Amino acid sequence: MPELIETVDLTKIYHLGDVTVNALQGVTLSIERGTFVAIMGESGSGKSTLMNIIGCLDRPTSGHYWLDGMPVEGLDRDQLAEIRNQKIGFVFQTFNLLPRMTAMENVQLPLLYCRDPGDADARAMHVLGLVGLADRATSLPTQLSGGQQQRLAIARALINEPEILLADEPTGQLDSHTSAEIMRIFQDLNENQQITLIVVTHSEEVAQFAHRIITFLDGRIIGEHQEGRSSSVSDPQAEAVP
Repeated sequence: MPELIETVDLTKIYHLGDVTVNALQGVTLSIERGTFVAIMGESGSGKSTLMNIIGCLDRPTSGHYWLDGMPVEGLDRDQLAEIRNQKIGFVFQTFNLLPRMTAMENVQLPLLYCRDPGDADARAMHVLGLVGLADRATSLPTQLSGGQQQRLAIARALINEPEILLADEPTGQLDSHTSAEIMRIFQDLNENQQITLIVVTHSEEVAQFAHRIITFLDGRIIGEHQEGRSSSVSDPQAEAVP
């Protein structure tokens, strides 16, 4: 499979007053199209910094990043925003839903920046169906459980049909059973929708869902191995998402 993401010698340095933080120190990696990658490491290891650079939310201090063959570091702010809108979906630990908007309205928000949104209602219902929330389209976020809110956040990330889905600690606020449900949704999106998935996590159980696990420490890659992919997180009663 062709490489979708490639970085060479990425560094990222932050200056916090008199303190210099080397968040990334020469990170080189490639990620093939259609794979599911977990990035693991303790807080401050650099994994979220890498995800922000891959997601075109931040720029490296030095090094090179190619996205689908395009050199990203030379793009201006508007070009980066267009790439984010067209190619990348984001899912975070905090759901970032607007409480006074229905599920359908929350999902449709990224379409405000789309040149041709088409049938917004149909697109929203399609992605709500992908995450098992088609019957909750008119519900407010406060009427949904934590797991349902995260599924709604995933649907919102899918509305523009991204090639890449980036998830930063997506199960951090969820119990183990609900985490398993969320990870099975990610697994299904990867297998059936051919979306390239990159998940940042502290959890070894969550990482087992990925094809490939990359471990960070002090801004460097210190390990990598392939996985056979789990179908559950220690959940013998795991079934399809209700």
